[in-house]
Amino acid sequence: MTPTIYVIGNVNVDLIMGPLGQWPKVGTEIVLPHSETRIGGGAGNSALALQALGARHHLLAAVGEDIFGDWLKAGFDAGAATWIVKPCPTTVSAGIVDPGGERTFLTSQGHLSVFSLEDALQLLPQRAAPGDLLLLEGCFLSPNLLEHYETLIDAGIGRGFTLALDTGWPPDGWSAAFRTRVLGWLARFEHLLLNEIEVLSLSGDTMPDPAVAKLRAALRSSATLVMKRGPKGASGYRGDERIDVPAPRVAVIDTIGAGDVFDAGYLAALVQGADLQAAIEAGVATASTAISTAPRRYR
Repeated sequence: MTPTIYVIGNVNVDLIMGPLGQWPKVGTEIVLPHSETRIGGGAGNSALALQALGARHHLLAAVGEDIFGDWLKAGFDAGAATWIVKPCPTTVSAGIVDPGGERTFLTSQGHLSVFSLEDALQLLPQRAAPGDLLLLEGCFLSPNLLEHYETLIDAGIGRGFTLALDTGWPPDGWSAAFRTRVLGWLARFEHLLLNEIEVLSLSGDTMPDPAVAKLRAALRSSATLVMKRGPKGASGYRGDERIDVPAPRVAVIDTIGAGDVFDAGYLAALVQGADLQAAIEAGVATASTAISTAPRRYR
């Protein structure tokens, strides 16, 4: 049986609007040509792509006790019935897209602010089946969970999962103390999936090659580092291998969740037995399709 990909992280409502050339003056109102309400958050984006790709997966999440929470659960398969419902509003992110397709997020606290270690451990199976993967992402928007993240990591390993990490971007930035803490996590992961800016920020270096070397030194020798490079594609590093996969040229509609969608394509290929080259190619192809289609597609 094909292994299952479990995902723990942030799922929330995304309200996408744009394009916006420049921020309006305070107290004014402008009309934008495009808006879309959709499922979002790093874990939500990855799980949607896994669902569309037909990959065996479970999103382990929470929602708020409101119509947005009900709407989020309805967007996923029957596994959403086990999600934890928090007695608070559901987290909402407003994503403002610029003319080039890049985005800025304004995010409410909502249910993600009270998602806890106890919630995550309640949802996570007590024992993984052979080959099962656990993807951790979006932890920075859940401070209660983040406070005990090392315990969650250890629990995942103790229950037999192979671990993958996509840190996302911390709202308060990459302080020296925080970089040190995250670097201390890395030896317990088999897959580290970061974009180029995150690689530079976490390492504290300003150039990609020394930044990659620093992160690889913190990982175990068998682990894989994938650096997602946007329109340049992605690069993968494992042992003596370095694989560079270019991205196809596409007409970008919006890039929201592109890295999360890459994670889904990459991990879905891996559990099907793909080698590193093919897995990175799958991640690039999935993300490229997603950012260039509306309604969004993944194949």
